[in-house]
Amino acid sequence: MTDATQTPGFQIRGWHVLLMVVGFFGVVIAVDVTFMMAAYRSFPGQVSVTPYEDGLAYNKHMAQQRAQAALGWRAAVATASNAVTVEVVDAKGAPVTGLKLTGLLSRPATEAGRIALTFAEAAPGRYAARAKPEAGAWDLSFNAQGKGGETLEAEKRLSWP
Repeated sequence: MTDATQTPGFQIRGWHVLLMVVGFFGVVIAVDVTFMMAAYRSFPGQVSVTPYEDGLAYNKHMAQQRAQAALGWRAAVATASNAVTVEVVDAKGAPVTGLKLTGLLSRPATEAGRIALTFAEAAPGRYAARAKPEAGAWDLSFNAQGKGGETLEAEKRLSWP
């Protein structure tokens, strides 16, 4: 025999399921909105404060690259224990003399420990600068200015033992 006055236990009804689904999606949406707001506040998408000026500088850099390619100059870089040498030749393979060459040695992953280089012509077309950096990888960026305003800019990854 069953007692008609006995109340049944908890039963899940349709409105319970509705509240659980709405609650679940409410939590998911709240978390997504929180993450989107944190992402936007940390990086609003603006890469540069002066995009127009950066574009003009880029156009000038590209024009300089085209002029450099038209010159046909090539540079080879070598390292010694206490020096960096750069050999510059023209399109025909003849050494390019009389350049004013400056450079910068920097670490690939940090701005600390940069070394400014001033090159002197050691032989026709061969320029040397004294440098004794710590062991490891270094990036050399250099600029060679010719007497007629010609420019050669290049970068090279170097390593010292």
